[in-house]
Amino acid sequence: MATVYLCFGSNLGERRKNLTRALTLLSKKVKLEKISSIYETEPVGYKEQPLFLNLVCQISTNLSPEKLLHLAKTIENKMGRVPSSPNSPRPIDIDILFYDDQIINTQDLVIPHPRITERAFVLVPLAEIAPIFVHPQLSKSIAELATAVEGHKKVEKWHREIPNVSTIHRRAL
Repeated sequence: MATVYLCFGSNLGERRKNLTRALTLLSKKVKLEKISSIYETEPVGYKEQPLFLNLVCQISTNLSPEKLLHLAKTIENKMGRVPSSPNSPRPIDIDILFYDDQIINTQDLVIPHPRITERAFVLVPLAEIAPIFVHPQLSKSIAELATAVEGHKKVEKWHREIPNVSTIHRRAL
């Protein structure tokens, strides 16, 4: 089974419920291993939109990277995400960050995520659950990358109820 890291973001509707629902739908097809805390963050790019809630999870799966991408896009569509411009508001966004230590660069899929080193809202929660994981192209740990990324001190935990693996598994049954 492959170990995969995914990032979830939501800034439309009931953000926390959107994250929990997406995790629940995902857990019907893969095994959730770890879920980070939730972080509330400012949008990147287009700033005139609601704040995001973000989290990162670690999963185990037998799905290929392409099938996992298809699953993520299916969940996004099921939850009401419509194709739009980059960095626009959305009820859910699911990105594949890492798939084991594979390097994939196709028209539809790039792994490791190409902008991960620029995104504090991804690296901070990822460092919470996988600090010693090493970026396969940069040979740096996630903890090192999280400490170095611009804006990492502005990414703070959202101090409300957060989903956990056992709760998500119960909802998926």
